[in-house]
Amino acid sequence: MEKEGERVSGVLLHHCIPVNPYTLAISAREKAGTGVTHITAFNPAGTGQEVWQDLLSDGRLDSPAGKSSHTEKGEATAAAVCARCTVPARGHGSVELALAWDMPCIQFGSKEKMHLRRYTRYFGSSGDAGPALSHYALTHYEQWEEKIEAWQKPILEDSQLPPWYKSALFNELYFLADGGTLWVELPPEACAEDVQGPRGAGLSQLFPVLQEYGRFAYLEGQEYRMYNTYDVHFYASFALVMLWPKLEISLQYDIAAAVLNEDTQPRLYLMNGQTAQVKLKNVVPHDIGEPSDEPWQHVNAYLIHDTASWKDLNLKFVLQVYRDYYLTHDSTYLRDMWPVCQAVMDSELKFDTNNDGLIENAGFADQTYDAWVATGASAYCGSLWLAAVCMMCKMAEILDDGGVLHKYSAILQKGSEAFERLLWNGKYYNYDSSKGISSTSIMSDQCAGQWFLRACGLGQGEFEVFPKSHVLSALKTIFEMNVMGFSDGTMGAVNGMRPDGVPDTSSVQSNEVWVGVVYALAATMIQEGLVQEGFRTAEGCYRTVWERLGMAFQTPEAYCQRKLFRSLAYMRPLSIWSMQLALESRAGRAPDSPTHE
Repeated sequence: MEKEGERVSGVLLHHCIPVNPYTLAISAREKAGTGVTHITAFNPAGTGQEVWQDLLSDGRLDSPAGKSSHTEKGEATAAAVCARCTVPARGHGSVELALAWDMPCIQFGSKEKMHLRRYTRYFGSSGDAGPALSHYALTHYEQWEEKIEAWQKPILEDSQLPPWYKSALFNELYFLADGGTLWVELPPEACAEDVQGPRGAGLSQLFPVLQEYGRFAYLEGQEYRMYNTYDVHFYASFALVMLWPKLEISLQYDIAAAVLNEDTQPRLYLMNGQTAQVKLKNVVPHDIGEPSDEPWQHVNAYLIHDTASWKDLNLKFVLQVYRDYYLTHDSTYLRDMWPVCQAVMDSELKFDTNNDGLIENAGFADQTYDAWVATGASAYCGSLWLAAVCMMCKMAEILDDGGVLHKYSAILQKGSEAFERLLWNGKYYNYDSSKGISSTSIMSDQCAGQWFLRACGLGQGEFEVFPKSHVLSALKTIFEMNVMGFSDGTMGAVNGMRPDGVPDTSSVQSNEVWVGVVYALAATMIQEGLVQEGFRTAEGCYRTVWERLGMAFQTPEAYCQRKLFRSLAYMRPLSIWSMQLALESRAGRAPDSPTHE
């Protein structure tokens, strides 16, 4: 292919499979002093002698004209491209090769819809874009490298940051490309009703946003195959909103539309054996579907619990809405999401069973720790609740909604008192108020609400929710017990630690280290001025995963002190970008706090 004076040559390998056919393109850039040759087909199961003999004879491949014959069922074929240049004595030369693939149209397992990948906006959807993609890559990669270097340079050259952190920060982004990621266009014939459902008409920018930026989805993990798992995306979302904010906004609009709609079909849930409908209206879904069904169309692929009763999902939507607004200053987005925030908070209020301003857990694993039971008031869900109530007050203030501001200010005052009374023990917040075997455990994630508040410029001064002295005491206790008291401080923070210094083994998850939670904890420490403690905490995870366990570019959700890990290649560790936000905020590079609209 030749375009604008640049020529690229190569071979196309057409994979004519019944579902999602695609073409691979192997190519090289032709330029002065470089010759490109190819072999169209050879047997990859053979010795390769014909290829090597061809190269040995004159340094070129034969470059047969035309197409190869079609393979038979079960037959494999291979192709090769050779770029050749002459290098003078004491000189140097370079050859440029690319691998591109063109799978423009995709279907999921149920085959209800045909989806076009995002790049088809620029390269077409006919399945013949391999040459153009190759040409574009080989003529633009140098610009990409320059832009990547410019983006990374300030961090890589910051002598205050340890080398392991720089590696973790950029390399954990692998998951955004390798996490079963999808970025698709709306079909040309799509209309607003197609994406908003029967009840989503109030989202004025839903259709325009999806038209302009497409739909984005990534798996919870390569083993946990659900798209945009929302309780986990809560942690991972910092990478999206800081680097690709429009994709985060698009994802949030999809979640908002799902909130407003329902799926009344009954389903049997595995943990309790009871039947309930797939999706209630005005509650946040667990996920937007899975690959073997039809994502976006059929949400809530998760079958273990009925997540309509989970205590964290609705809160995490509110927290992310304000966080996204705080970082993007997108006032139209905030106004669109405001009624949805009110709806999910109204749904959440029923979990305050004793009207003390604080929600209660229901005696099962009703949050992201879906195998760790909480009963009554809990540090994790309680802190998220109070943070969400605080952000409702802040959003109501910005939008001049006096009624909502009055309502949630009263709840915040009452709930904060209950949280301190029921959970604060003088050093940290108890796991829950049930007086059970785990009640007094030290949870590494007990300050999750404060983490998000400080990430949004709140959590202090007029908008202080948790007393600063209590936050600092809790973080120091976690550092002493869950970090330094666990494997001599070399593995991050264990999720649960008993006051006597023994890991909490009441559930499989209390005894694990969750890498994404540890990065969030480290960010919280940095926000509160415990910078060295934060880096020491996060370093344990990096050294364990990337060096000792050999799990680079497949960071697991969890590991134990000995022999066990769970769910390779997981979404949550993208939370390391909240550490970067915390560092930028300390350096005075945080966004200005939004004011009244």
